[in-house]
Amino acid sequence: MDPGGYGGAFGGSKAGGQQDPLTFLKKPNVVMRLSALIFATVVFGSISSQGWTYDDTLHKDVCIMNNQSATCHFSTFVGVVGFVASIAFLVGEWFFEQMSSIKTRKHFVIADMVFSSLWAFFYLVACLIMSVAWSKSDEKYDYGSTNILGAIFFALLSVFSWGGGAFFAYQRFKAGSDGAFAEGIDDEEGEAPDGAYQGYGTEEGQYSEPPFSGGGQTGMNYQQQVQY
Repeated sequence: MDPGGYGGAFGGSKAGGQQDPLTFLKKPNVVMRLSALIFATVVFGSISSQGWTYDDTLHKDVCIMNNQSATCHFSTFVGVVGFVASIAFLVGEWFFEQMSSIKTRKHFVIADMVFSSLWAFFYLVACLIMSVAWSKSDEKYDYGSTNILGAIFFALLSVFSWGGGAFFAYQRFKAGSDGAFAEGIDDEEGEAPDGAYQGYGTEEGQYSEPPFSGGGQTGMNYQQQVQY
C-alpha cells in the first residue's frame, strides 16, 4: 500500500487521466490548500482594513500593533504571498494528472514540499511577532482589536494548514519515488526511463539487443538461424 494513500508516479494517476472535480476537492493536499487560501485572505484582509490608523501627532499612518510598522508589513506580506501561492498550487494540482513527464511531477512535488515548509515557518513567525506587538499595544482593546485578534488566530491556523500541506507533499514524494515507473510514464516524453532500451521480439522469442545496432549482415544471419 502506498504511504499516505498516494500511488503511481509521485502521487498521480496515469498521465493524461481526466480530473473529477468532486474527487479533486476531497484530496487532502487540496483541502489544505483551500484552507490556506481562506486563512490567508483573513490575515492580510484584517490587517489591511484596520491594522493601520492615522496618528495626528506623527501625521502619518501607523500600525496599531505597538506602532511597529514592520509587524504589519511582514504579516501582510506573508498573507498575500500565501494567498497567491495557494492559488498557484491548486492550479498545479488540477493539471497534475496531465503531466506526462516524471521530472515535471517530481519538481512540482518538491516545490510544494519546500515552499509549504517555509511558509508554515513564516506564518509561525508572523503569529509570534503579532502576538508580542499586540500585547504591548496601548490600544489593543480599542480600534481594530477584533481584526488583529482574528489575524493572529488565523495566522496560527495557517501554520497547521501549510505544515499539513508539507506533510502530504512529503508522503507523495515518498510514494512517487517507489511508483514513478509503475504507470508507464517516461522520464522524458518519448524516451524510455534512464535511457534504457525496452527490447524487441519475434514470434519465437524476445531479444534485448537493439534492432539497429550495426553489424547488419550478422543480424540478418541471426534472424535466419532463428527462423530455421
